[in-house]
Amino acid sequence: MITFYDCSTAPSPRRARILLAEKGVEHETVQIDLRKGEQFGEEFRRVNPQCTVPALRVDGGTVLTDNAAIIAYIEARFPDPPLLGKTPEEKAEIASWQWRIEFEGLMAVAEALRNSSPAMANRALPGPVDYAQIPALAERGLARAAQFFNTLNERLAGREFIATERFSIADVTAVVVVDFARIVKLKPGEQHSELLRWRAAMAKRPSMSL
Repeated sequence: MITFYDCSTAPSPRRARILLAEKGVEHETVQIDLRKGEQFGEEFRRVNPQCTVPALRVDGGTVLTDNAAIIAYIEARFPDPPLLGKTPEEKAEIASWQWRIEFEGLMAVAEALRNSSPAMANRALPGPVDYAQIPALAERGLARAAQFFNTLNERLAGREFIATERFSIADVTAVVVVDFARIVKLKPGEQHSELLRWRAAMAKRPSMSL
């Protein structure tokens, strides 16, 4: 049985949670409360010494400790529906947008949050090592995230999905980023009509309520 180490309030495990739902993968879920610091406890450190979620224990006992590995494993083991593309061209297009969404969007919002939130003092980066906040990075993160919304809005003009002509992991990651941005008081506005249309369409997928 696959075991999924989750935190229902965090964006990174939500990406894996949506993936598992879209693929229809049966699994057990173990909640790790990040607010209580359970990721730093000895029990979870034995699962993932990096002290981060998501983590996925697969048959045979191997533990996957990041979204990239989880996506690669789940797609290979459960190929339908394909979320990483079918043809070489589709795979390349999806991989490119997945990288951009992570770098330009997810990292930007995380940068803004982790370098400004009092609750994350000395926790500017995830993992077992403490790092001090840099306020200037919070300002840069907000600017980058705002620009990312513009990028997505332009990309989605006349398109149903972000990459290729079908739903993909790029849409999953982008939904999580757009929703996550609310925590730094950033959300699409009237000028992002294409992005708002796309997000409304994504909301109709059952997985997106998870």
